[in-house]
Amino acid sequence: MIKIGIVGVGTISELHLNAYQKNPQVQIYAICDLNEARAKAAADKYGAVKVYTDYQQMFNAGEIDAVSICTWNNTHEPISVAAVRAGVDVLLEKPLTTTVESALRIEEAVKASGQILQIGYVRRYDNNAQLVKQFSDLGEFGDFYYARVSSIRRIGNPGGWFADLSRSGGGPVIDIGVHVVDLCWYLMGRPKVKSVSANTYYKLGNRSNIKHLSAYRAADYNAAANTVEDMANALIRFENGASLLLEASFTLHAKENKTTINLFGDKGGVEVDPALSFTTEKNDTILNITPQTTNTGFDLDTAFQNEIDHFIECVQTRQQPLSPVSDGVEMMRILCGIYESAEQGREIEL
Repeated sequence: MIKIGIVGVGTISELHLNAYQKNPQVQIYAICDLNEARAKAAADKYGAVKVYTDYQQMFNAGEIDAVSICTWNNTHEPISVAAVRAGVDVLLEKPLTTTVESALRIEEAVKASGQILQIGYVRRYDNNAQLVKQFSDLGEFGDFYYARVSSIRRIGNPGGWFADLSRSGGGPVIDIGVHVVDLCWYLMGRPKVKSVSANTYYKLGNRSNIKHLSAYRAADYNAAANTVEDMANALIRFENGASLLLEASFTLHAKENKTTINLFGDKGGVEVDPALSFTTEKNDTILNITPQTTNTGFDLDTAFQNEIDHFIECVQTRQQPLSPVSDGVEMMRILCGIYESAEQGREIEL
C-alpha cells in the first residue's frame, strides 16, 4: 500500500482524493492545510490517519510515500522541494510554478533527490488524448506543423487567489490555457520553443455584476480584487518550424464557454475538442472520420483517475511519469514568454 498525503484541500483536491480512494493500492494517510478545521473535515471524509497544518512536519514524520500538492501556484516550489528532499514522491498540480527560475530550482531538487515528480497535466491522461497519441506515433497524421487552441470562458474568473497575480502568477493563460497548450505541445512531439508573440487584455475585470448565469468562485472570492488578465492570445513558434496559436479568457463578450483543440499534419488533422474527429485524404477524397469512443470529448473524471493510477504505478515501479518535471520547465518558458511578450509589446526569443 502506498501511503498518500495531500497538501491543500481546496476544490481541486477533491478530484485527487476521489481518485486515490478508488485505487486499491493506496491509503489516504495524511491531510495538510493551513485551515485545520478544513483539513480535519477532509480527513474524516476520506479516512486519513493524520492531520497537519505544517507540510514540513508532515514530511519530517517520514510516514508517507507520496503527496499531491494542491496549493497556490506561488507555493509549489517550497512545498515540492521540501517533499523530494524528505524522500517523498510528488504529484504537483499544474502549473509547475510561476517563473522559469523557480521551475529550474524545482527540477534541480528533483534530480538531486532521485524522487519522482509528476505534473498534473490531466489532459494528457484523457483516453481520447492517448488515442490521438497512438495514431500520431504510428504516422497517421504525419508531422504536426500547426495547432490552434482556444479555451474561452465568458464569465469564468474564479476570483480569490486565482485573480491575485502574486499568488497565481497570471490569469487564464497560466490557469486554463496551460492545459490546452500542453496537450498540443505533447501531441506535437514536444518541440523546443523558439519564440512567442502575445497580447494580454485587462478590460472587463471579474464581471461580478452579471446576473442569471452561474460561475465557479474561489472560496476567498472578493469582487473588488483582480490583478490578472481577462484574456490573452499568442503565437508560439518552435525550432522545428511548427507553430501554435492560442487564445484563452476568463471573461470575454463571447456567446458561450468553449474549448477547441485542433492539430494539423501533412498527412491528416485531428480535432480533440469539442468532439474527437480525424480528417485525412484517401483516393483523392477528403474523409472526416469519427473514432468510436465512449466519450466524444474530454472526460475529466476518467482522466483524473488515469493520472492518479499512473502516478501510483510510477511510485511503485520508479519509472518516469508521462508528465515529468522537465516538461514543466519547458511549459513555464512558454507561459512566461507569453506574459513577457505582452508586457513588452514585441516577440520574445526563447
